[in-house]
Amino acid sequence: MAFHFTWAFVFGILGNLVSFGVSLAPLPTFYQIYKKKTSEGFQSIPYLVSLFSAMLWIYYALLKKDAILLVTINTFCVFIQTFYIFTYFFYAPKKERLVTVKFILLFNVFGFGVICLSTLFLKEGLRLCVLGYICMAFSLGVFAAPLCIVRKVIKTKSVEFMPFYLSLFLTLGAVMWFFYGLCLHDKNIAVPNVLGFTFGILQMILYAIYRKNSKKVVEEPKISEHTIDVGKPSTMVCSELSTAVPQPTTGGIVEKAQNMEGSNQV
Repeated sequence: MAFHFTWAFVFGILGNLVSFGVSLAPLPTFYQIYKKKTSEGFQSIPYLVSLFSAMLWIYYALLKKDAILLVTINTFCVFIQTFYIFTYFFYAPKKERLVTVKFILLFNVFGFGVICLSTLFLKEGLRLCVLGYICMAFSLGVFAAPLCIVRKVIKTKSVEFMPFYLSLFLTLGAVMWFFYGLCLHDKNIAVPNVLGFTFGILQMILYAIYRKNSKKVVEEPKISEHTIDVGKPSTMVCSELSTAVPQPTTGGIVEKAQNMEGSNQV
């Protein structure tokens, strides 16, 4: 038992470090938003989803009691995603602000509240089991988001929408969190990261195939110089996202591709 928890601590620390770095990936984007005083077509949904995911994993980790390293990274993600959302809200047009408020109420207030209330009256073991399945299902959906980018890369034969180092660190994060869950014998943490690792490898294979294709598909908006992911058992959606199971920011990559595609159609 001591052996398992020692290695769980090691992989948890490594997962925290990788996910911490990925969570900060959107900072250049928000610096550009701050400088231009406008959100310029960016969406808040990736950050709202990442915040919701982090909240779910904190609740799960607190009930589990032996997953403190999930609490640390997801607590940080709650703060950083809240900062991103407030910054976006401050500079977004009125219409986008209303959309943001609606999604906050839907996901982070109503959705999270329903989950908390519906599991509150369950027995402790059953509550943890049900919540674990909810977190796992949500994380699987988040990890499936890169399929949008995979389709875009294959269609355009260009990797300009898919930063290599971001994909690399998301893959490394998935590996760290997989082994963390494995050491804790927790399939709710381990299973989603198998999918995250698989899609990460797929993205890097596509990068190797198409990286020499320097043809620009569309002109890249100046403010879209950086793409996002946020990672943790939380990391993002054909949008952020997150989190880890801890994954921070596929949402940003998807968002960038969608913004470019929209610009091209115009």
